Amino acid sequence: MSEHESQGADRPVFSVEPWCVREPELRLDRLAQTESVFSLSNGHVGMRGNLDEGEPHGLPGTYLNSFYEQRPLPHAETAYGYPEMGQTVINVTNGKVIRLLVDDEPLDVRYGRLHHHERILDMRAGTLTRHVEWTSPADRRIKVTSVRMVSLTQRAVAAICYEVEPVDEAVRVVAQSELVANEALPGGGKDPRASAILSSPLVGEEHVANGTKVLLLHRTRQSGLRMAAGMSHDIEGPESMAIDTESSKDVGRLTVATRLEPGQRLRIVKYISYGWSSRRSRPALHDQVVGALAGARQTGWQGLLDEQREYLDDFWEGADVEVDGDAEIQQAVRFGLFHVLQAGARAERRMIPAKGLTGPGYDGHTFWDTETFVLPVLTYTSPGAAADALGWRHMTLPLARDRANQLGLEGATFPWRTIRGHECSGYWPAGTAAFHINADISDAVVRYVDATQDEQFEREIGLDILVQTARLWRSLGHHDVGGVFRIDGVTGPDEYSAVVDNNVYTNLMARRNLQEAAETAMRHPDVADRLGVNAEEAASWRDAAAAMLIPYDERLGVHPQSESFTNHARWDFSATKPDHYPLLLNYPYFDLYRKQVVKQADLVLALHLCGDAFTDEQKERDFAYYEGLTVRDSSLSAQTQAVVAAEVGQLELAHDYLGETALMDLHDLNHNTRDGLHIASMAGAWSGLVAGFGGMRAGKGTLRFAPRLPGGISRLAFRMRYRGNRIKVSVTGEAARYELLDGRGLTLWHHGERFTLADEPVELPIEQIPVRPAVTQPAGREPAPRRIDPHGRDPRRR
Repeated sequence: MSEHESQGADRPVFSVEPWCVREPELRLDRLAQTESVFSLSNGHVGMRGNLDEGEPHGLPGTYLNSFYEQRPLPHAETAYGYPEMGQTVINVTNGKVIRLLVDDEPLDVRYGRLHHHERILDMRAGTLTRHVEWTSPADRRIKVTSVRMVSLTQRAVAAICYEVEPVDEAVRVVAQSELVANEALPGGGKDPRASAILSSPLVGEEHVANGTKVLLLHRTRQSGLRMAAGMSHDIEGPESMAIDTESSKDVGRLTVATRLEPGQRLRIVKYISYGWSSRRSRPALHDQVVGALAGARQTGWQGLLDEQREYLDDFWEGADVEVDGDAEIQQAVRFGLFHVLQAGARAERRMIPAKGLTGPGYDGHTFWDTETFVLPVLTYTSPGAAADALGWRHMTLPLARDRANQLGLEGATFPWRTIRGHECSGYWPAGTAAFHINADISDAVVRYVDATQDEQFEREIGLDILVQTARLWRSLGHHDVGGVFRIDGVTGPDEYSAVVDNNVYTNLMARRNLQEAAETAMRHPDVADRLGVNAEEAASWRDAAAAMLIPYDERLGVHPQSESFTNHARWDFSATKPDHYPLLLNYPYFDLYRKQVVKQADLVLALHLCGDAFTDEQKERDFAYYEGLTVRDSSLSAQTQAVVAAEVGQLELAHDYLGETALMDLHDLNHNTRDGLHIASMAGAWSGLVAGFGGMRAGKGTLRFAPRLPGGISRLAFRMRYRGNRIKVSVTGEAARYELLDGRGLTLWHHGERFTLADEPVELPIEQIPVRPAVTQPAGREPAPRRIDPHGRDPRRR
């Protein structure tokens, strides 16, 4: 056992630093979690932060965006419209492995003596660095330093610089750089959030070893996808080095053997490239990977590092968030932004999965999380990545139209969960009835066009999506005898309520979808005509939107989540044991469906995204009511509760919820970070700060702010992009300062006051508000407080 492993397990895993995530000692008990945290990706290639030697590991993982295998979806009873096949992301050929033998003893941290082990994720450099000092069982002491990167500029490329040196006496070392396919994976358990485990999904088609270069090609057994992985090396060391390469269908290996005297060093730079296709031939993929390797080697290791830093410098210039007073949140928001960028930077017309490319959780699927929580961040910080993600949705539009036709509907029905555009949910209340995803996607289209004024995107992609989703709503809903437009039998964001009538969130988002489709068709009549939209159809969309039913409970003075929701019996929270959360793993769905209990923000999400549909008083009453029902069994909830809590003046509570969403993975709050990071939750750190405490709202060419800070944050500053402008907003308890960093200037709003931002910064005061009465959560489901005063009192309870 390592001397580090035997220490207490309750200490923090990572040190708190503003620009990096540092693991100062190896924690074998947290290995799977740290592998997710230390993942590197560019949206096309993703590598979990496994140790260089490959073992020990928690969960090996290397992923290619949208590369999957098919599997049958089991149903207890089949029914019309159920999807028959699922899609599961697979662990592709692992190019991270570099094994090391020291005088014939493998470097394995579980044996010998581990004197020092440190890993550092640098969010400005875009690298993962590892420092190891180890004595073998035969008493040979060495130092190893490795630096790993997945290139944000060369889409197919990853690289590792691996250096070995003796500490006090000469050693004989053998380094084995490998490509490994069909690695054995641990079981996924019974948690539905975990992935299906597919054994040996890759079939070898070609393997080549030549000089310091090795190439493996495989295809999947069922989905018929083909992939290639290659590696090439630059090697520096003593003159007397022996170098050999070999390959078989599932393993490619380069071996370097040498003797190192004190003061000497073996340095291996490993270039790795990947490619996949459902259409291209084996020779074409072979050549693609060889070409990517040639480009990487021509750039060189230092060139790749320089490109990476330049790319990230530009990103942070328009995205950085500064937080004074809460060091954990400062680290977490940059960590979240870094991983959100990694998830979408080079996806390029492919999806952004719920876990990014950091793990196999949820089978690697994308959900509505992307458009509702991730794309707002990218829209205002890296808009090109947002456009690419929506471009992928547009590419899948023919499948969505087929799905709508299968369900007897007009327009398009986008899938609840998918990899390539097919519905992959075997849970029919979501896979069939969660229609709100169509409005979520259309909302992301409208947000992107508003933020960028990208008319070409609107004409070529946006309008088509808006038209097809508007047609869905018009055919799904109906006017009742009183002329009210109803949307019955749907599942909203809250998965503890299913197949309900007139879910408020769904109806409000559908109303916006219908209105925006009609307005956009009017702006582009030629495109609308090509899509078959005439004046009568557009008028029917406006009529449906104007007559949309938005239920309201006059007795309680709140909006019911859906019709009749407030008539249901309340869940008995006091009788629910703490270890019985999440409820979905401990109670039957039928019991959840007929009670007032909320898995995740639903009506409260409507307060955020459709805020203009509610008065300030309604927002306060609705928020307080649903606080008492929401158990946050979804990682998506806390960020929305943070934003709305800040808006209604519950600033300390908002800070608490911010901590929950921001630290979801760094603190492994849901105990499932091992399966991959919660990308939407990490996006929530930005939303909680910018939309919450910054009060940022945008739409119709208007950018508004209503900043206020909780007691635990003394200063907040953030950068964002809007309509060709890059701006910085700095907030203290007394004032907000607005600064134009780039662009022609724009009109902004500060707490309802309109002003023009041009060459000179503008500073405006912030009016103090009285502390609001505390709201209560279900027993035992309160968020952990971020701030306790010197007398041990929680400031929320004043």
